[in-house]
Order: sequence, then C-alpha cells, then structure tokens
Amino acid sequence: MVSAVGEKRQIRNIALTGFMGCGKTAVGRVVASVAGFEFLDTDQFIEEHVGMSIPRIFEEHGEQTFRRYEREVVVRLAERENTVIATGGGLLVDAENMDTMKQYAMVFCLWASPESIWRRVKGQSHRPLLNTDDSRQRIIDLLEERKPAYSRSDMLINTEYRSAKDVANLILGQFRQATPEAP
Repeated sequence: MVSAVGEKRQIRNIALTGFMGCGKTAVGRVVASVAGFEFLDTDQFIEEHVGMSIPRIFEEHGEQTFRRYEREVVVRLAERENTVIATGGGLLVDAENMDTMKQYAMVFCLWASPESIWRRVKGQSHRPLLNTDDSRQRIIDLLEERKPAYSRSDMLINTEYRSAKDVANLILGQFRQATPEAP
C-alpha cells in the first residue's frame, strides 16, 4: 500500500481514531483480544509517561503541550508491531501525525452523530475539551473542525448502531485484506 506521500506503507498495527465517545477504547480492546495484539491507549500512555492526568496536563501546561506529547508518542509507536492503538480524538487531526501513523498502521476512524456522542460523554469530568457552558455545541463544532482530518483515515466506521464486537469484526476483516501476511 502506498501512502499519500508516496512511500510504501509498512502496515503492522491497527490505529483507531475518532471523536471522544465513539468507542475507540472499547472496540480497541475487542480487536486486540480477537487478533492477539497488544492494546495501547495513547492518552493512557501519555499519562503514565508524564506522570499526570490529561485534564491536569491541559490545566497546568495547556493544550499545546499536550499536543506535543501526542506527536512524541506517534513517533515512538513506529517501532511497534501487532498493536491496536486507540488514539486521543485530536491526535490524528495533526496532518503530520496522520502521515506518520499511516506509515506503520492501518487507520480506522470511528464515527457517531453529535447527539449520540453527547449522550455518551455528558457528565464525564475527564473531558477537558468539553469543559464549556455548551458542551453539546462544542461537540458539533469540534466534529466539523476535525472532519477533514478524520476523512484521511483508511476507513470510516459508524459505531452508532453497532456493538463493539461488530465494529471489531469490520476492522479485522479490512485489516486482514490489506495485510494478508498478518496474524
């Protein structure tokens, strides 16, 4: 498979992107379990390596510092194989992150309507980007802003009316077609 930048891709991982609340962690755990892959959540990885929670990073150091940590993680993950990578919702919005990730992973974007996302995440205090007066409108605005980046994924999957297992099966089917030598 050739990437947008013309280099041959070495797909050996599965990356899940998409907005918060679309099921990246739940689906990622199922995919990893079925495929016998390791599961890695980039937000959790950052928290463990920085030694503080994502909300605290945002609060004390700002979004730019958090996005820098994300760029560092994307580069570090290039050495991995047989890993399901659940990214933070904004990680692959950065075009350079997307280009880098696509060199070593097949990227699936999980999608749901703004209303479904709002129902799934309302009341969750660990979502710093939604700490606004109108979190529903913030979801709509962020989804619209991120749509061009998410559309650069290898495949877009609506999770609204599918179980995590159904979404995982779709992902694994596509991954196996693209990488017949994969486990």
